[in-house]
Amino acid sequence: MSTGQTRFLRHLLVGASAVLATLMPLADALAAKDHGKLISGPFKSGPEVTKACLECHEDEAHDFMKTVHWTWSARQRIAGKGDVNLGKINAVNNFCISLPANEPRCTSCHAGFGWKDASFDFSKAENIDCLVCHDTTGTYKKLPAGAGHPAYQDTEFPPKSGKIWKATDLLAVARSVGKVDRANCGACHFYGGGGDHIKHGDLDSSLAAPKRELDVHMAVDGENMKCTACHRTKNHVIAGKALSVSTSGGGETLGCSDCHAGTPHKGNKALDSHVAKVACQTCHIPTFARALPTKVWWDWSTAGQDKSPIPKDSYGMATYDKMKGDFRWSKDVVPSYRWFNGSVDRVLMGDRINPASVVHLNQPKGSRDDAKARITPFKLMTGKQPFDAGANVMVMPHLFGKGGYWDTYDWTQSVTSGMKAANLPFTGQLGWVETDMVWKVNHMVVPKERALGCDDCHGAKGRLDWKALGYAGDPRRKN
Repeated sequence: MSTGQTRFLRHLLVGASAVLATLMPLADALAAKDHGKLISGPFKSGPEVTKACLECHEDEAHDFMKTVHWTWSARQRIAGKGDVNLGKINAVNNFCISLPANEPRCTSCHAGFGWKDASFDFSKAENIDCLVCHDTTGTYKKLPAGAGHPAYQDTEFPPKSGKIWKATDLLAVARSVGKVDRANCGACHFYGGGGDHIKHGDLDSSLAAPKRELDVHMAVDGENMKCTACHRTKNHVIAGKALSVSTSGGGETLGCSDCHAGTPHKGNKALDSHVAKVACQTCHIPTFARALPTKVWWDWSTAGQDKSPIPKDSYGMATYDKMKGDFRWSKDVVPSYRWFNGSVDRVLMGDRINPASVVHLNQPKGSRDDAKARITPFKLMTGKQPFDAGANVMVMPHLFGKGGYWDTYDWTQSVTSGMKAANLPFTGQLGWVETDMVWKVNHMVVPKERALGCDDCHGAKGRLDWKALGYAGDPRRKN
C-alpha cells in the first residue's frame, strides 16, 4: 500500500469514527425511545410537533392515514344499498346526532389538527396528532371546541365560565412520547357523547385505575392490562369495531375467544355448551355502569327552556340542560339482550324512516336459527330527536358555533344549516321522533365468582326475555 493510500485510509477511519461518535448518542436514544435527546423544539403548534415526528416516522404516518381513527369513514357493502361510506363522518346517532356543521366541537376527539369544516385536508400528514395517542405525561388535552388542537395559551372554556384550560407544554410532551397506554385511549373513549360516563356505559373514567371487582382485565390489583392487550394493533390498524359506525362483522374484529378459545370452563360441560349460543359477555358482565351512572334517555325536543334550579336525580346528575333537553341516567344497569352475528342494520343519512314507530338507528343482526349468532348484551340508548316530517328522513342539526342551535335556539335555522352542510335537502317541515340505538357491552368483566349463574337466566325471575329471543319459553324447560 502506498503512502498516499495509507494516509487516505487513516483519514477515512478518523472520519468514520467522528461520524460514529456523533451517531451513537442518537442510536442510543432511538433504542431507548428517549425522545428527550431527539426533540429540540420549541413548538408553537401541534402540526409543528408532527413535522418533527415525520422526520423519523413518515411510514407510520402513512399507515395511520389509512385507518378509521384518521378517516372516520370506511366503505362497506350493504344489501339493497350497495357500496356505502360509513363512519363517524356521516353516521347518525341519538347523542349529538351528527358531524356536519359541528366539526370544531366533534373533532376534539379526532386524532388530527384543524378539522373545522368539510375542507379538512386528509392527505396532509402534518395534520396528524401524534401526541394524543403517545403522550405519557398525562398533561396533553385537546381543547373541547378547538377542532382537535390543544390550548396553545391559557384559554377560558366554556366562554364566561371562569374555567381556564392551561396552555400545553408541547416540547415537554413531545420529549416524553411513548407506547399507547389506557389513559391515551380513555381520553376519547371514556368521554364519548359529550362527557364522562355518557355514551357506552361500559367505558368511563372509573376504568382509568379500576379494582378487580369492576374489571378483572384492567384491574390495578389484578391483570392491569392495557387496551392494546386485546385491541391488538398492526401498522396502526386497531382491532375492534363500534356498532354505531359499522354494518359488517368482517375486518379487524376481536372477541373473547381470541384468548379464551375452546372449552374455557375447566371441564364444566354445561357451561362450555353455552358458548355456541351465548356470548361470553352475557354471563361475565351481569351489569354495566357499576361505578358511574350512564345516560339512557335524551330528549332534544325539550331543549331551549330556562329552568332554575336545574333538576337532578338520585345520582346527583342533571336531568335537564337548556342546550340539550331532558336526560335520564341509570346505574348498575342490566343489559338488553339480542341475537348478534357480527353485522348491523343502520339508518344512514338520507334514508327514509317510519316516524309512526320508534326508529332503530342501528340493530344487531342475527336470530335463534343463525349459526353465527350469539345472545349478546347491549346498552339500549333511547331518545327523541328531530326529523324532516316532509320527507321522513333524519336531519343533521347544526348545533355548535355561530348560527348553530346553541347560538340561536332556533331549530329550523339549525336544521337548515346542518342539512346544507350534509349536502341533503330539507323540506322545512320539522318533526320529532323517538329513536333507539344499542352499544355492545364488552368491558367491566366481573371476577368469575360473580358471573351469572343458571337461575339468573333460567330461574323464575330470570333476566332473559325468551319469547323476544325466538323461544316459546325457557329452553331449559323444553317448551
